[in-house]
Amino acid sequence: MSRTERRLLTVDVDRRGYGRRYTSLPVDELHQDGFSINFEGAYIRPEHIDVRVGDIVRWRHEDRRFQGRVADVRREELALHVTLADVAPLPPDAFFP
Repeated sequence: MSRTERRLLTVDVDRRGYGRRYTSLPVDELHQDGFSINFEGAYIRPEHIDVRVGDIVRWRHEDRRFQGRVADVRREELALHVTLADVAPLPPDAFFP
């Protein structure tokens, strides 16, 4: 991958008792301890994204899938910051539609 190419970073968000909230939600930064979305220049705002404490977040990093629980959600005027807890790799045979 060249320096000008950027892989699309996405997460899936599930809510217990509700089901899937987001499938392949694009994020700007993704780390083991959370993710951030920058809304600068976008029509949508941080308050339009329904992510809550306790939601389950899954994502793929290279050939592994990971899962974490939302521990904190912080909304700024043009950014959404989500902190994750209990992050762990999922077994290779884990399936989530």
